[in-house]
Amino acid sequence: MSKFPDALWLNVSPALQRFDRPLLNTLAEQLSIGEWQYCQTADEPTSLDTALRLLHDYLKTCDRPLHLVGHSTGGLLGLLYARRYPERVRSLTLLSVGVHPAVDWQAHYYVQRQMLLVSREIVLTQTVYNLFGCQCPGMTQKLMQTLKQDLISSLSPHSLYQRVSISPGDVSMPMLVCGSQDDVVIDLNLLLGWQPWLKPSDRLWQCPNGRYFFHYFYPQQVSEQLVDFWNSLSLNSQLSFTRT
Repeated sequence: MSKFPDALWLNVSPALQRFDRPLLNTLAEQLSIGEWQYCQTADEPTSLDTALRLLHDYLKTCDRPLHLVGHSTGGLLGLLYARRYPERVRSLTLLSVGVHPAVDWQAHYYVQRQMLLVSREIVLTQTVYNLFGCQCPGMTQKLMQTLKQDLISSLSPHSLYQRVSISPGDVSMPMLVCGSQDDVVIDLNLLLGWQPWLKPSDRLWQCPNGRYFFHYFYPQQVSEQLVDFWNSLSLNSQLSFTRT
């Protein structure tokens, strides 16, 4: 039995990792899933290349390719890694990652900061609503503090002074793209924009609700999609071996 997991969750936003926990707990009931985390201090420059190098240091020790899964910037990191080292990746699953994969909640936030002549607190309040829906005042304040921390500690490459763009494109291994129909950050145009890039082995699934963190609100439904996708790949491999 391998000491390595079947699937690897990529977390590059320590402040937001609690929103991943319900899905990870649900997945862990059905398969072996590991969690790879990247943390940086406020004094460190944001570097996707550094994170890619560290991720590769781990994955090249594994005895087989793994299923990579990531939400938002974690998904972006997985996509960049899959393009660079396809032999290390069994499949790629992206949650809240649009066809322009660098777009995340921070890019959306900074655009609003520049367009709206209002305070940072007002923009953050609106951002909480965009990401989580209507919340009570106390919860809104707690979520605002969480977002402030993510602005400091996340691997997201955006800032008030620059937005990073990464070209659309596919990967060679099977890919599952998931998003929510009511997400205002990765809206339907960004989500459905993946369709021209999808291969026969790929899937695109829309959660009816849940906004940007749909996997937090609907972990069971998302887990079912992921496990069914991975099982289909195993079945296809078995059929191919039988035909051979």
